[in-house]
Formats: sequence, structure tokens, C-alpha cells
Amino acid sequence: MQTGVDTVPLSKKLGGMFAISRWHLVLALLVFAVEVIIATRLPHVSWIRAYLGDVLVVVLLYAMIRSVLRINDYLVLLMVFVFACGIEFAQYFHVAERLGYVRGDVMYTIIGNTFSWGDIICYAAGCAITGLIVLLSGVYRRIHR
Repeated sequence: MQTGVDTVPLSKKLGGMFAISRWHLVLALLVFAVEVIIATRLPHVSWIRAYLGDVLVVVLLYAMIRSVLRINDYLVLLMVFVFACGIEFAQYFHVAERLGYVRGDVMYTIIGNTFSWGDIICYAAGCAITGLIVLLSGVYRRIHR
């Protein structure tokens, strides 16, 4: 009897899109640990926090997404770059303050408060470096099959 309720599991509908990648999960945890060290132990080394932190944050987002989703790496990198730029432009329009967050609030820290084209360049560099590593690892795997 047809009930009108779809009984196909979500995982089948999405074509196995959800899958845990241990490698990407470990990468995400390692990059997160490095980001925490940069934020807590190296705040006085401004270029590391300002530039390396921004390069690594897109690697962290990429690895987090790829640790649970089996989708095209370059699509993930594009989505991460667009998201990072969106956050950066939210800083330009002072969205954190407009939402009522004040310095010291977790959301204020996440959204940020200072727009910088340099940050967008760092996000692009992080995505480009990650994309190059993905490309080279694919070439290496094809050669050594």
C-alpha cells in the first residue's frame, strides 16, 4: 500500500555523499590544533596570526567539510573561499556590532571586526595551495596504481 511517504534512505538518495574520511578528519584536527597554538601562544608574532592563520583557516574548513562529505574537492574549495569572503565582507559592514555582539563575545570573535583585502588574498592562497596539493596527490595516485 502506498502511503505517500518516501521510504528510500537519505544516504541512498544522496548517492553516498556522506562518508567519514579519517584522513581529512585527522587533517582538520591537526590544523585546528595549529590554529589554537597560533591564537594562544603566538599572539605577539603578528604576521603568523594575521597571515598564516588566515591561510590555514580555509584549509581547516576544507578538511572539516571533506571529513564528512564525499564531494568534489574543488567545489569544496570554492564554497570555502566564498564563505570566507562572505565573513570578511561581513566585517566590512560591521555585522557583528549590528547584531549586538561586543568585543569578547565568541560570535564577535568568529565574525571579526576588521575588513582586509590582505585576508582575502590569504584565503585565496590557502585555497590555491590546497587545490594544488589535491591535484598533485591525484596525479601521484594515478601514476602509482
